[in-house]
Amino acid sequence: MLVNTHKIISMSEANQNFSKIAKIVDEDKSVVIMKNNKPKYILLDFEEFSKEATSEEEKLDTIANRILEENMEAFKELAR
Repeated sequence: MLVNTHKIISMSEANQNFSKIAKIVDEDKSVVIMKNNKPKYILLDFEEFSKEATSEEEKLDTIANRILEENMEAFKELAR
């Protein structure tokens, strides 16, 4: 995931003005919240989160299918 540096805010700003932060997330889909001058949290639009999760699941399915195909004979032998 790429982070837009224009969407980085401090923890104190997030605490004091959450509605402003929520509007940024509505527009840009995410915000990085800094704590002690280090990236600490990401506030992510739920639809974006769902897309990321689905993408990861698809990657796992692809890997699992490849392993299964590459080792089908071994799996058949183990099933006997």
